Order: sequence, then structure tokens, then C-alpha cells
Amino acid sequence: MQVLALTRYGSLGSSSRVRFYQYLPSLAASGLEIRVAPLLGNDYVRNLYSGKRQPVFPVLLAYIRRVASLLAGRHFDLLWVEKELFPWIPYRVESLLLGRRIPCVVDYDDAVFHRYDRHKSPLVRALLGKKIDTLMRRAKTVVAGNQYLADRASSAGATKIEYLPSVVDTDRYTTRQKTAEQFRIGWIGSPVTAPFLGLIRDALEETARKTGARLVLVGAGDRDPLPGVGKELHPWSEDSEVAHIQSFNVGIMPLPDRTFEQGKCGYKLIQYMACGLPVIASPVGANKRIVEQGTTGFLASNTTEWVEALVKLYKDADMRAALGKAGRRKVEREYCLQVTAPRLVKILTEAAVD
Repeated sequence: MQVLALTRYGSLGSSSRVRFYQYLPSLAASGLEIRVAPLLGNDYVRNLYSGKRQPVFPVLLAYIRRVASLLAGRHFDLLWVEKELFPWIPYRVESLLLGRRIPCVVDYDDAVFHRYDRHKSPLVRALLGKKIDTLMRRAKTVVAGNQYLADRASSAGATKIEYLPSVVDTDRYTTRQKTAEQFRIGWIGSPVTAPFLGLIRDALEETARKTGARLVLVGAGDRDPLPGVGKELHPWSEDSEVAHIQSFNVGIMPLPDRTFEQGKCGYKLIQYMACGLPVIASPVGANKRIVEQGTTGFLASNTTEWVEALVKLYKDADMRAALGKAGRRKVEREYCLQVTAPRLVKILTEAAVD
């Protein structure tokens, strides 16, 4: 079976890497032939994460290449699409290229539809507000990374919806015993989500005063998201991300309670838990499903709750170990490639042959 994977980004884009690229060896081992055709390459991702202005011509060229990929891909058995074919282009245009002959699976790991239906421009809302709903309704299968996205697909009239969380490879993400060093509060992500750390600035400062804890940020980019707060800043790389997480004593995920963030899949929590860490997160979206209060970590809604959770974990190494072990077990049951890869093979195969 031949599958054309139309990802949003190259392998440096976190959503594409987690939802598509990491599955390629497992899919190939199951006999699926996958050709990946990213819309926006790694140069675009580097510019995005560095905050540089994106030049227009390479983006235009990327759209032209995608048209060529679709026209040349009529012999494939299945299209496997990340979010949409062409961002900011109406569905009517996409439908001319999608055609009706090749079945399509669309994958969502965030609430991309809110970029359109909640846009400040009435024109954008009119032209694009229902675009993702139409894609969901006309796809053979919608793959949703959490319940919020699945509910949207259901309300859009999707005929088949499959839940597939964002996961890690537990052969890569392993636990490592922490030494008795300075308490390290860790965060990993991208420059796009780093500003969310500002939501808990007061809690981090108060915790540092009470405990002497060290804040460690991985992948926050060149712009300091917490100026004036003592911290370590490390660049992200796929080769070093696990080692950085293993150096933390607790992993954090602050998140604003807004409609777009309801669609987040809590991936960094899965990364922390896979490395045997207790976690603290805002009770938003998928976080409420991933974090079991007092069992794998804590959900914190305000400064007081964040400080209480951080100080509690600072004082109690046995609690950190117990919560970390429970989190690792949960990842092994629900949030690892070893569990979801066979499910994805089944999803893609059934979509192509049904």
C-alpha cells in the first residue's frame, strides 16, 4: 500500500515530527510505503523558532511544490494529511486538487480551526471559518490527538474519528536516577509556547526564594521569556532533549485556558513522565486527562497552587520518585509509540481499503 504523507513541516517541526516522522520506521516495517512531502521545510521552521520574518518567495514556492506533489501523487492509495493542504487557502481550492478518487486521512494535534473561526477579520471568518469542518466531514478518517479535537470532528459531521494521542518512543525516553543536586524545575518546548511561562512567573520566583530551586528551559529560543528570573537556557535538539529532561526533578507545563489551547495534546507532559518525572500542569485540555492528581503529578490553577506543588515536590524525594514511576507506567500503557504504532497502521490500512 502506497501512502502520500502531506506534512505541514519538515522533521524539525515538532507537530510533524511527533505525529508523522517518528512513525515512519514502524509503518515501513508493516509493509506500508510512505512518501513524505512536507509543505514547509526545515529552513522555514528555523526562521519560525528564531522569530525571523518569513520571506514570501520560499513560501510561495512551497505551495507550488505541494500542488506538484498532489498532481504527481494520483497513483497513491491514500493521502495522509497534517491539518490541511494549504493554510489560509479556502477549501474550494483544496477540493479541486484532492479530487474524489484517493481516500484521505487528516490528522489534528491542535485546534487549527480556531485560527480561522475565531479570527478578528470578518473576511477570514467568512472565507475560512468552516474550512477545517469541511475537510473533517469529507475525509475518510479524522485522527484526533485529544477529545476536544475529536468533539469538533464529530460536530463537523466526520464519518469516522480515531483518537490517537501524541506519544514518545519509550526506547529513547528512559528514566535515570537523579543525584542529590540543586532542585531543578524543567520545561521543554519551542519559542512559540515559551511565553506561557510568564503565567507562572510569580510562582517560580517565590519557589526559588523558598527552596533555591533552579529553572531550566530547553528550546525557549533566543528571546528570554522570563527576563530577570535566574535560569539555565539550552537550545533544543533531538539528540539532547532526553538527556536534558533526565536532568530535571520536575517537569512543568503552564497553559492559558483559551479555546486554541484546549486543543493542545500535552506532549511535553508525556516527555517528562516517560523519563520518570513528576509533573505540574495547568488544568487545560488534554492536561486534565494526562495528569492524575496526586498520582502522576499535580494540576495547578493559580500561583498558590503552583507554589504548593513545587515546594511539596522539593521537600519530598520519595513522593517525586513515586509520582515519576506512576507517570512512566501510564506512558507505557497509553502514550508510547509501541502502543500507538499498530493502531496507526490499522487506521491507515482500513482507510485505504474500506
